[in-house]
Amino acid sequence: MSLDSVAETVAEQIRRQEFVELLAHHDADGIAAGSILCHAMLRAGIRFRMRIRQGVTTAYLKEEGAHLLCDLGAGIADLPPETMVVDHHLPKFEGVFHANPRLAGIDGDRELSAAGMAYLVAQKMGDNRDLAGLVIPGIIGDGQEISGKNLEIFNEGISDGIIVPDRGITLPGRDMAERWYLATSPYLDGISGGEQLIADLLDQARDLAKGENTSRLDILLSRVILEVAPHSTLAALNAIYGDTYHLQREVMDDAHALTAVIDACGKSGHGDMGASLCLRSSTYQDQAWEIARQHRTNVIGAIRKIEPLKGTAIIYEVQDTFLASDVADILTRDLLNMWPVLVYAKAGNCCKISARCPAGIPTELGPLVSNLAEACGGNGGGHIHRAGATIPCGKIGTFTKGWQEAFGA
Repeated sequence: MSLDSVAETVAEQIRRQEFVELLAHHDADGIAAGSILCHAMLRAGIRFRMRIRQGVTTAYLKEEGAHLLCDLGAGIADLPPETMVVDHHLPKFEGVFHANPRLAGIDGDRELSAAGMAYLVAQKMGDNRDLAGLVIPGIIGDGQEISGKNLEIFNEGISDGIIVPDRGITLPGRDMAERWYLATSPYLDGISGGEQLIADLLDQARDLAKGENTSRLDILLSRVILEVAPHSTLAALNAIYGDTYHLQREVMDDAHALTAVIDACGKSGHGDMGASLCLRSSTYQDQAWEIARQHRTNVIGAIRKIEPLKGTAIIYEVQDTFLASDVADILTRDLLNMWPVLVYAKAGNCCKISARCPAGIPTELGPLVSNLAEACGGNGGGHIHRAGATIPCGKIGTFTKGWQEAFGA
C-alpha cells in the first residue's frame, strides 16, 4: 500500500468522527505528531482531547470512543481493530487505520518520523502546509535525517516560507552559557552541567579586540572540542555545530530549542505544557523552559553518577523513569561505548526499559526487546537501534538475563 493511500485512509476515518481521544507519546516526536493532528481536527471542526502518555495499554483502548494514537500503538498486535494509529515504529498492529511509513516500504528510523506521518495525514484533511515546521521536532528528537519523505516535507516548508535553514550551534538554551550548561544532545563530558568551566571557557573566548561583551565562536568551539574529545564520540563532536532551522509559524523560532523544551516537558510529566507550545500558545513558555532546564540537569546528574550493575558492563539502573531514555541515548550516542546498553527504572510494580545500540553495530533491538518483554508478561518494541519495554518489576531479572545472553556479556 502506498504512503499516500494509508494517509488518506486514516484521514477519512478521522473526518468521520465527532469526538476523538488522541493519545500521544511523551517525547518530542509524539507531542509534535499529536499537535499536528489536533490543529487539523480543530480546523475541520472535529472535537478532541489530547493526552500525553509514556505508553498505552489495550485495556484502556477498549473503552467506548474513537481513539487516535500518535507515535504509539504500532508495536501492539491486539489493539482494537478500529483504533487509529499514526506511528513509525516496527509494526505489529494490523488494523486498517494504521498510517506508518514502514507499511509503504519507507525507513521509519531515518526518513519519516511520527510527526512527518501525522503531517501527511493532516494534509489529507485540508490545507495544513503551515504545520510543516512541527515536523522538524520529530526529525531532531528522533535523530532522523533530512532525506526521503522528510526531505520532501522540508523542501515544501522552505518553499512556503514555513522553515528557514541556517547554520550555527545546535545546542538549545536562552543564552550562550545555558546552551553549554544544558547540553545533553549531545552530552559533552566535563562541560555539561559544569557552570564554572563554562564561565571560564566563555571568558577565554571574549573578543576583546571589538571591545564588546561577545565571544569568538571559533575560539570557543576549539576549546570545547579539546576539552571533550578524549571521552566523546565523533558523532557527539559533529553535533555541536551544524544545520539549524528557524520555524516561522511557531512560538519558538529555534527548532532545536522547541524540540528540547517539548521533549523535556513530556518526559517530566508536563506533556500538556509541551503540547501548548506546539498548539502555538506562548502562555507557559517561561515555565516550560524551566522544566526543560530541570529535566536536563537531572539527566546530567544521572550520567555523572551512573555505574553498570555488578557483574555486567551493559545494564544500568536509574531512579527515575523519566530519565531512562535520555540516559540510554547518551551512553550509546555521545560517550565511547562498543556495546548495546539497557537502562531501566522502577515505577511501582512496573519497570520501564530503554535499550540502545551504538552506531555501526548490526543488531536489531526492536524485535529482541519485543520478544524479551512478551516472555516477561509485558510489551515492547520500537526501532531497529532504539527500543523500549514495560514489564512487571518481578521479571526484570529474567529480562536482563535474556539481554546478556543475546550479547554474550
